[in-house]
Amino acid sequence: MGRGDGRGRIVSPDGADDSGTRILHVDMDAFYAAVEVLDDPSLRGLPLIIGAPDGRSVVSSASYEARRYGVRAAMPVGQAMRLCPTAKIVMPHFERYQAVSKQVMGVFESITPLVEPLSVDEAFLDVQGVRRLWGSPGRIARMVRERVHAEVGITCSVGVAATKHVAKMASTLSKPDGLLIVAAADTLDFLTPRSVRALWGVGPKASEALEARGIRTIGDIRNSPQDMLDRAVGPALGARIAQLARGMDAREVETERVEKSVGHEETFDVDITDREFLRAELLRLADRVAVRLRRADWECGTVAIKVRFDDFTTLSRSQTLTEPTSVGQRIGEAAQSLYESIDRRDPIRLIGVRAEKLRSAGSAAFALWDDDEHWRKVEGALDDARARFGNATITRARHIGRGDGRGAARHPKDHGVD
Repeated sequence: MGRGDGRGRIVSPDGADDSGTRILHVDMDAFYAAVEVLDDPSLRGLPLIIGAPDGRSVVSSASYEARRYGVRAAMPVGQAMRLCPTAKIVMPHFERYQAVSKQVMGVFESITPLVEPLSVDEAFLDVQGVRRLWGSPGRIARMVRERVHAEVGITCSVGVAATKHVAKMASTLSKPDGLLIVAAADTLDFLTPRSVRALWGVGPKASEALEARGIRTIGDIRNSPQDMLDRAVGPALGARIAQLARGMDAREVETERVEKSVGHEETFDVDITDREFLRAELLRLADRVAVRLRRADWECGTVAIKVRFDDFTTLSRSQTLTEPTSVGQRIGEAAQSLYESIDRRDPIRLIGVRAEKLRSAGSAAFALWDDDEHWRKVEGALDDARARFGNATITRARHIGRGDGRGAARHPKDHGVD
């Protein structure tokens, strides 16, 4: 969910110059909320919070009416209701969102074969090769918006530019239900006054580091020495933002999605301080991650954990493995090691495990021995048993009977493949 509430929206007039452009970034407007309104028109115009009604859940999305009160994604529902007491809480329906997403992506793919989905509600389109069929990029963008509304029943915002980065920035500025075109020759003028926080891939900490040095706009980045940028955010990100600030972005629209990570999280009803319980929980989550890796014939090169404390402070830690793996025991041991590296001992409300840097299983070089051979055989046998008898019948002995006895009822949140 974007942070914008629709105020300060910028759109292009009819007939705006689209010379030198080829990339469209299409973003659904408040997608989850829009689907709920599509299914229940009585919700139209109301401030909506998509999330569970209990005080410990977080906001999945919100309508623009609620965002204007300061409601944001990942905010505790209790806090969101204090900001917007008149909001209506609607339970999320993720299967329905996936179904509508398929409809939307189908519209895109009927216009151009070069579609790169970023999530269920946004995608890049390269329309250079279909201009003879449909017209200029600006005209195609208008057609996309019209067809999504007519065929799916929801609205979208579209940015049109010469590069992916500028197209994404443009779609954000045009929300909701808008179109913003940035001709290639206007790229630098468009970028210059924008905040460094608008750069795609520059997070809050990097933005703060830049602003602390007086670098507040993208124009300031262009005017700053490279060594100053490198000191602020590191050489890799420093080089990247220097290019983006100059409108340089060579990334193409990638039609084959490359899975980046697989993860599982748990949010507890009661904040947990029992470290042994949390270590066992990390191993249980690692087992779930490993099962999905093996089913997809993947291995991971990095293990990451997320820990959210009772005050909603969230920490992440990651570790690169010596060899890629799909073995739950090894993923779990890495996750436990990462957890032990966190000094803070405050109560924990959420914990998660992710497998990152995925690759096809067996693509690594042949090894003379396999340190995971024993566990690979054990977990392979468990996979066979689950296939025959179902997931619910198979678990580690240490997980049996956990939860109520420790006051740790769980609300599983399955992130899936990102």
